Amino acid sequence: MWRDNQYDAIVVGAGPNGLAAAITLTRKKHSVLLIEAEETLGGGTRTKELTLPDFHHDVCSAIHPLALASPFFRSIDLATYGLRWIEPPIPLAHPLDGENAVLLERSVDVTADGLGEDANNYRRLIGPCVRNWEYLVQELLKPLSAPRHPFVLMRFGPLAMRSAIALARDRFGNKRARALFAGNAAHSIQPLDRWSSAAFGLMLPTLGHAVGWPIAEGGSQAIATALASFFKSMGGTIQLETTISSIDDLPKTGAVLFDVTPRQLARLAGHKFSRAYRKKLENHNHGPGVFKVDWALKAPVPWKDAACSKAATLHIGGTLEEIASAEGDTWKEIVPEKPFVFFVQPSLFDSTRAPEGMHTAWGYCHVPNGCTVDMTNRIEAQVERFAPGFRQTIIARHLMSPADMEAYNPNYIGGDIVGGSQSFTDLFLRPLGRWRAYSTPAKGVYICSSSMPPGGGVHGMCGYLAAKCALHDVF
Repeated sequence: MWRDNQYDAIVVGAGPNGLAAAITLTRKKHSVLLIEAEETLGGGTRTKELTLPDFHHDVCSAIHPLALASPFFRSIDLATYGLRWIEPPIPLAHPLDGENAVLLERSVDVTADGLGEDANNYRRLIGPCVRNWEYLVQELLKPLSAPRHPFVLMRFGPLAMRSAIALARDRFGNKRARALFAGNAAHSIQPLDRWSSAAFGLMLPTLGHAVGWPIAEGGSQAIATALASFFKSMGGTIQLETTISSIDDLPKTGAVLFDVTPRQLARLAGHKFSRAYRKKLENHNHGPGVFKVDWALKAPVPWKDAACSKAATLHIGGTLEEIASAEGDTWKEIVPEKPFVFFVQPSLFDSTRAPEGMHTAWGYCHVPNGCTVDMTNRIEAQVERFAPGFRQTIIARHLMSPADMEAYNPNYIGGDIVGGSQSFTDLFLRPLGRWRAYSTPAKGVYICSSSMPPGGGVHGMCGYLAAKCALHDVF
């Protein structure tokens, strides 16, 4: 099928990071083969008819602030290749019992005005981050290294390294601001009392103000399709439906970049490494899994607060204390009775997602890794809490347990959708025991997945930075 040395480099796995790695190498005029086991590209950016015909659901990622902020994505005019971003009127809504929802607006001041007595506290905490967002993105979307913008990090770093609970209680006096902060911090997939969990609570609102929380027209698959079109326009080669069981299945080449988790790399190329390094790969720490429900709906979600219909993304889980309890339980191997639910309703803003008059939505929650409990009723009960009558709008469901997630994408071990624990220690301090991220002890073999810094999210930076390493070492 392939000739030795036919390609300068081979990338295995065509998620956003694999695509970014392949593009980065091809831009430097190297011949690159991109191999994908499935029939479609995309990894976490795929869109399928999961429930009924003509109802298009994002299988994993759906909201993409990091794509708009990422230096890699910003270096490509993907609109030329068919990608169109849709920005809802409000980036995020966080409903609360007995009062109006907390709204993350594009404007810092408008958002602050909805936080009552914490208005100025919010401005003082988030305002400087928004003013310096480009510098922060440059510093945070890369491995730990000497900062280019030390004065920006001197302010941000001490705040980000705190636990989300401690920072929220220290800076905010009422439940509205604390809940908003906690919901964003929960994207860290860490207990909210763990140090460094505050980083997500700071950065996600910052990106909401700076670039928005957009959806891709037609679904997240459009992102992968546009990246693939750009890659092929430069001469790149894509091979779909090709499963690699060992690195020895590949032809000889200058560099091989794997968009896989460390445990998978141990299976694919373990014989290339020392016993000690192979053990590190096999023992890579994975965090909680997810349980996801996709719904086909006959009507929009009937939110108590109509403002919730202006946002594509909702954080459903109530107060800081409720969110912290649910997220903490998953790390204690406890299945939360009232899970914190990440909820997306894209068809309100993108008519291509469902037949006329119909809608799509999805919601997921964190559960212990490998959990077998059906969370459907618990997730829907949380939605009903703030949208009575929601269940009456449902005409079809599609469920994905942690096991289903792993079957869909082998990178999602035990339902862990980000490739491993996203703690500062696991991700940034000597990942896999090496001072230098991405490279392995075997010459020309690299990891370009979200198991490497800067971790999960559709930003392509893991692939981009791994490819930069390969360009430095090999070419």
